[in-house]
Amino acid sequence: MTATNLPAGDSAPLSPNLPPVPQKTSLAKVAAASSIGTTIEWYDFFIYGTAAALVFPTLFFPGQDPAAATLSSFATFAVAFFARPVGAGVFGHFGDRIGRKRALVWTLMIMGVATVFIGLLPGYETGAFGAFENGIGIMAPILLVACRFFQGFAVGGEWAGATLLTAEYAPVGKRGMMGMWPQLGVAFAFFLSSGTFLLFSLIAGDGADVNSPFMQYGWRIPFLLSAVLVLVGLWIRISIEETPVFKQDQARTETGAVVKRTLPFADAVRHQWREILIAGGALTSLFSLFYMGTSFLTNYATKNLDHSRPFVLGMGMVAALVFGCAIAVSAMYSDRIGRKKVIGTSVALAMVWALFVFPILDTGSPIAFAVVLLVTLIIFGIAYGPAGALLPELFQARYRYTGAGLGYNLAGILGGALPPLAAAAMVAAGNTLGVGIMLSILSAMSMLCVVAMTESSKNVMHADAEITQDRALATEVP
Repeated sequence: MTATNLPAGDSAPLSPNLPPVPQKTSLAKVAAASSIGTTIEWYDFFIYGTAAALVFPTLFFPGQDPAAATLSSFATFAVAFFARPVGAGVFGHFGDRIGRKRALVWTLMIMGVATVFIGLLPGYETGAFGAFENGIGIMAPILLVACRFFQGFAVGGEWAGATLLTAEYAPVGKRGMMGMWPQLGVAFAFFLSSGTFLLFSLIAGDGADVNSPFMQYGWRIPFLLSAVLVLVGLWIRISIEETPVFKQDQARTETGAVVKRTLPFADAVRHQWREILIAGGALTSLFSLFYMGTSFLTNYATKNLDHSRPFVLGMGMVAALVFGCAIAVSAMYSDRIGRKKVIGTSVALAMVWALFVFPILDTGSPIAFAVVLLVTLIIFGIAYGPAGALLPELFQARYRYTGAGLGYNLAGILGGALPPLAAAAMVAAGNTLGVGIMLSILSAMSMLCVVAMTESSKNVMHADAEITQDRALATEVP
C-alpha cells in the first residue's frame, strides 16, 4: 500500500493491513523540515558550548582561578545532558500520544526562548546592554544553569522527533539516505555557530579581557540571532503534515485494534529496555569524540595551546564541512552494508585514535590542532550518519519517539556530559594522557554494545509491525 501524492518509488512505510493515508508533504519538504529544525536547535546548543569555552569562565565565574572557572563553565554545559533524558521522556510521551509534529514545534520554541534569554543575561560582575552595570552576582550562574537546563530539555525531545520524521516517511531501502538530513543539521549548526562567533570576534575584537567589546556584547549577538532562525524553523515545521506511520498507528488505536497508549515511557522501558541500553552504549563513543572535539578542544586550543580565537573558530568551520561530508557518505553507505558495520568501523577507529589525540595536540602546532579536529570529526561523522536511521528502526511505532530519544540521550550523558568534566579535571592536573585513555575505554565499551546489536536496516517500520513472543520486538524483519 503506497501513500498518495508521493512520487513512484517513494512510497511511505505504510502497513498493508490498515487503510491508506493520503499525504501531501513531499520527501524534499520532509528533509528540509528535519534538517532546518535540527540546524536551529543545535546552533543554539553549540553557541552555548563555544561561549562556555571562550566567555563564561570570565563573565560568570570571575572569582575562581582559570582552571576552576573552566571546570565550572563546563559543569553548566553538562547540565543540559542530564536534562536531555527528561526532555526525551516528556516530548517522547507527547510525540507518541499526539504526534511527532506538535512535539517538534514545542522543542523549537523552548530552545529559542532559552537561548535568547542567555544573550540578555548579565554577568556576575558585568551588565548587559547598559542594564545591571555591576552584574547580578550569584544569580548570574544560577540563571545560566536554568537556561542551559531548558536548552537540554528541548534538544532531548528534538533529535528523536526529527529522525522519526524522516524515517517514517522514508521509502524502503532509503532510510539511511533520508535519515542523514537531521544528522546534517548538526554539521550545519557547528558551521554557523563557529562562523557567527568568528564574525563577531573579528568585529568586536579578539580581546579576552572582561571589558573588551567581544566580552561586553560581541558574544551575545549569536544568541540573539537565534530568534530569527526559530521563526523560520517554526514556519517550515508548521507547514508539514504528520507522518503516515503515526497517522496509521493513531487510527489503529482509535478503532480499538490495540490498547490505547497511556505511558509510552513505561512501555518502552518495560518492553525494550535492552535496545535502549545497547543503543546508548553503542553511541557513547561518538558523543565523547564529538563534544571533546568541539567545545572542549576550543577551550584547550585557546587557553592551553595559545592558538588565536579566530584560527580556532575558522578551523571549526572547515571541520564542520568535512564532518557533513562524512555524515552523508556513511548514512547512504549504511543502506548498502548495514548500520552495524558502519558504526562498528567508527568505534574501532576511535579506540585507537583517542590515544593519539593529546600527544599530537601537545606539539603546539596549528597544523596538529587542525589534523586532530578534522580526524576526530570524521570518525564521529562515520557513526553519526547511520544513527539517524538506526534508532527509529529499533523501536515499535507506539513508543518509537520515546525509545529512540531515551537511547540517544543516554549516550549523551555517558559520552557528552561526563567526559568533558573529567577531561577538564585531568588537564588541570597535567594528565592529558589520561584523557586519551578514558576516551579509548569508552570506545571499547561502545564496541561491546555494537557487537551485541542486531542489524536493523532491513526492519519493517509500519504501524502494526510487531511480534509478541517472549517479549515485544521493535520491528518485524521479513
